[in-house]
Amino acid sequence: MKERIDKLLAEVEQLAAKREQEIEEIRVRLLGKKGSITQLFEEFRNVLPEQKKELGQVLNTLKVAASNKIDQLRQMLDESLESEGADFDLTKPGDALDLGSRHPISITRREILSIFSKYGYEVAEGPEIEDDWHVFGALNFPPEHPARDMQDTFFITEGDNPVLLRTHTSSAQVRAMEKMPLPIRIVCPGRVFRNEAISARAHCIFHQVEGLYIDKDVSFADLKQAVLLFAREMFGENAQIRLRPSYFPFTEPSAEVDVSCNICGGKGCNICKGTGWLEIMGCGMVDPNVLEANGIDSTQYSGFAFGMGIERIAMLKWQVKDLRHYFENDLRFLKQFENVV
Repeated sequence: MKERIDKLLAEVEQLAAKREQEIEEIRVRLLGKKGSITQLFEEFRNVLPEQKKELGQVLNTLKVAASNKIDQLRQMLDESLESEGADFDLTKPGDALDLGSRHPISITRREILSIFSKYGYEVAEGPEIEDDWHVFGALNFPPEHPARDMQDTFFITEGDNPVLLRTHTSSAQVRAMEKMPLPIRIVCPGRVFRNEAISARAHCIFHQVEGLYIDKDVSFADLKQAVLLFAREMFGENAQIRLRPSYFPFTEPSAEVDVSCNICGGKGCNICKGTGWLEIMGCGMVDPNVLEANGIDSTQYSGFAFGMGIERIAMLKWQVKDLRHYFENDLRFLKQFENVV
């Protein structure tokens, strides 16, 4: 061991480095968890008692010498950088910085909100961590509804009104009905969570924009016109829509909204699977039970609601076929949106 210590001590005295990375490599090689000096200290435990005093002193000398040498190299490097900087022209323009850009989800979200703001909708937001009443109970979800099961919802606590991660931004609509004066005309953007397997077409985290309009004499015709105006603003003035009957606990009647494929013009392609239509949202007239549960007289007021996934709209708008691209932060993907305003 004595010979190895002397050899390392000689090497330490001859060490030299011109970059910080080289100094760090020296430190790891000598003093890191698997460094040469660290291993010698491990072996020192098995040295005979009569040799420990002598070898211990030499070993400590080696460790101190290595630490001092590394500090000396860092100091020399700093001094050399300062001397180089003294000759630098401070009036020269700086290096151009790589500027970031908006994420495609943020771009789409802003565009959706901008469209609805033209028609008098206010933005209303709510907490992502909600209770069962605001996510399910106030929206006419029966106790046995599948959405309340653990396999569909991330529950945080148990009990009569458990805390959970919201599965839709409709909870923000409930809070708006509780607090805002009538009439109500709002859009609710936000992040939502569902216990789903991650794939090209599904994710456990995604973003929604939901809308709510409550006033006297609101009809299904008003809903259809609002959806049509949005579709033409988002997908072009020639866009057409169709409504298919559907079911949601909080609306009656309910419908799924399809928009004519903006790729093939409704003729049929691989994007729309030959149908000429693309599903974009769900909608319907607010169920009277929901109005009454939130303190609104359903005999005097009516309303409509709609909801869409921002990722879904973005996938259709940018022709992105894999939902996972939006969450992977791959610069090769994100750089494609640098010039999108």
